[in-house]
Formats: sequence, structure tokens, C-alpha cells
Amino acid sequence: MKKSLVALAALAVAGIASAQSSVTLFGVVDASVSHYSSKAELANPFAVAPFAVPTGIKQSQTVLGNSGYNSSRLGFRGTEDLGGGLAASFWLESSMSNDDGAKALGNFNRRSTVSLSGGFGEVRLGRDYTATFWNDTVFDPFGTNGVGSSAIFGSNLRLASLRGPGAASGGSGSDTYVRTSNSIGYFLPPNLGGFYGQVQYALPETVKNSGLEQSQKGRYVGGRFGYANGPLDVAVAYGQSTAADTPSVVTGLVIGNSQQRKIDTLNLGASYDFGPAKLFAELSQAKDKNKLGTSAAIAGLPYFVTTSQTDKYNGALVGVTVPVGAGLIRASYSRVKFSNGATPVVNVQNFFSTSNFDSTANQLALGYVHNLSKRTALYATIAKLKITDGQNSAVLGGQSIAQSNGTNPTGGVGNSPAGYTQRSSMGYDFGVRHSF
Repeated sequence: MKKSLVALAALAVAGIASAQSSVTLFGVVDASVSHYSSKAELANPFAVAPFAVPTGIKQSQTVLGNSGYNSSRLGFRGTEDLGGGLAASFWLESSMSNDDGAKALGNFNRRSTVSLSGGFGEVRLGRDYTATFWNDTVFDPFGTNGVGSSAIFGSNLRLASLRGPGAASGGSGSDTYVRTSNSIGYFLPPNLGGFYGQVQYALPETVKNSGLEQSQKGRYVGGRFGYANGPLDVAVAYGQSTAADTPSVVTGLVIGNSQQRKIDTLNLGASYDFGPAKLFAELSQAKDKNKLGTSAAIAGLPYFVTTSQTDKYNGALVGVTVPVGAGLIRASYSRVKFSNGATPVVNVQNFFSTSNFDSTANQLALGYVHNLSKRTALYATIAKLKITDGQNSAVLGGQSIAQSNGTNPTGGVGNSPAGYTQRSSMGYDFGVRHSF
């Protein structure tokens, strides 16, 4: 009898323990037949090209891709109830290339966090989405996936890949546009009458040497605050990423060169669900702030010259989703205007142009999603992108529909040969998405 009571007590304790903690396996498998095409022209239309050099180049590619509607992923998450309203959680999520099976669980690059939460909110540590990225994806009808991803997302992604800490020319480090590593985040509790928000700081983790200025390369600081109640959702976010930071070093009478590059992002997004249709809108601005310090000498006496340049990428988006039975129509128009901060200099090869001409990218996207169930959907998307004066912006000049889906921001269709610049791009996705 006593043994039976002990056994029952043990089972009861085990039941309580299992109820207090949980671990979930989850994922998305998304595959599509996708086609990308682009047109490029000579960067200087007034230049006299050799006879054998074509004035225009066309590129195209058809692939079996992934993540056309939702990002393919595989992950584990869990929560333990610590009592008194306190809980501990973890989230490990890996991107997955199910089109070729080459990548899955090789790392947890999408998210790898551990957190404590309670009545005070949540403190989260690890690799996570940046606070400023959320508005770009939440207020985009296409959710920054597939060819319909906005021109804002495409420009910011290329800006991070070309200028950010993870850029090929910038050495190792985390790009801090979509996600950032080594972050400390705080989230407001969910019981504030519809108000929500977060602040986030990512450590640069650079070595500090006594007597020398510490590099802040890889540092990110940002925050997002919003209000969601009923059909309305509106949020504003700001963040700053230190893309490069090489302090000057004084050796004797010689002052070494220095460089500091910061990418500031500010965006405001909103959505309103009328029932028959849901409207989306976003305004954004990314500032590429570059400061160079150069040493020089006059009559053997050293001095330091500092030059600064701030380029701006101003973006806007309007979009809509319309439910139709088991389906959903999606559409958006997005635009990014590049404002060059360089001092105007007449281009000798082209008297009618200056090196600081502004550039613009305009994109239209249309799509349809048909839900076969809560977890399985068929989708189709088509998008068209046009670029004006792209030769004056390395970011807009290399942007394309293929790059906008985030699979390959620095290579593939849309990266024109030297002397050519992107003028237009078009793409489509036809695919299926299953979540579990």
C-alpha cells in the first residue's frame, strides 16, 4: 500500500514538473519555382564605347528556391515556469535550404537566445532580430520574403552587406540590419493597454588596449515602441550600427589615419485592418555616415584632416491585403531615394552629369496566397523594379529582385559587370509553404 502511495506521489510530481516546462519542435518548409531577370546599361550613356562593347546586358535565371512566402527554418523553443510569475525560456532557430538540403542545423543563425520574463517584462540575451528591422517586415504585405519584398528591405540589405560589419570589405562581424549577435534586449510586459516596446544593445566585443582608443566596430544600439489595439498597429524604431571604427594611433610625431562609419536607421510603420482590406504604410530613412581622418605634414610638422560624408536612403511603402475566401491578395508599391552627400564634382567624361546625382528605385509587387489549411498554402508573386541613375549609388545600382529576397545580396542576377549599372529587374515566385 505504501509503495503504491509513493508511486502515485512520484507520478503526481512528475506531472507537475512536465506541466511547468515545455519544449517545442517547429519549422517551415517553403519551396518555389522562381525566375529573375534584369537589364543593365552602360553607366555613362554619353561615353563612346568600343564597337564590340554592347550598350545593354540582359541576365536571367530560373531556380528552385526556398523562402518565397515564409522563411524555411527549423527550431526548438521551450519555457520553464519558475513560479511567482517568473519564467525562463530558450529559442534556437536555424535557417534551412530545403531546395538542395545543403543547410539545416549547421548553426542557429536565425535566433539563439535565452531569457527571463515576468511582470517586469523580458530580458533576452543572444542573437536576435534588431529592433529596427521589425517595422520593415511587419508593415510589408510580403513580410520581406520572396520577390515581393519591398525596395526598402532590398536597399537596407545591400547597405548592410556593402557597408556593415559583415561586409566583405569590412572583415568579420555581424551584419546588424536584420539580426545582431551578442545582444542584450529588454521587452516591455504585454499588459500595458496595447503599448509595446523594446530596447537593444549589442556588444562590439573588440579588444581594449590600455592607452589606446577602443574600436566600437560591430556595436548596435536601438529601440522600438508601438501601440496595437483592435485593427490599428503603429510603431516607430531607431537604431545605430557601427559598421567601421578604426581609431587613429599616434606614433611619435605621426598621427595614423582613422575611419568611422555608422549606419543610422529610423522608420515609422502602421497598419489598419478594415475587414474587407488591410492597409500598410511605412516611412524610413537610413543614413550612411562616414568620417575619415587623414594625416599630413607641412614643413615636417604633422596635422590631421577630417572629412565627413552622409548619404541618405529615404524610403516609403504603401500596401494592402484583401482576403478572398480561403485566399489572400497582396499588393505593394515601394520607393527608395538615394541622396548623395558627396561634394559635387563635374564628371569629365559626361559634362551633363555630376558625381553626386541622386538615384531612385521604384517597385511594384502583386501576389496571391491560397490557404489549403492552417499550415499549408500555395502562393504566387510577381514584382517589377526600376532604377534611375543607379550608377551614383553602389547600393541602388546593384539592387535587383533576386537580391531583394535576401538569398544572395551580393551576388547573382543584378550584379552587373564593370562599367554597367542596373536599370530594371523583374521576378516571380510560384510555390508551396508548409509549417509545423
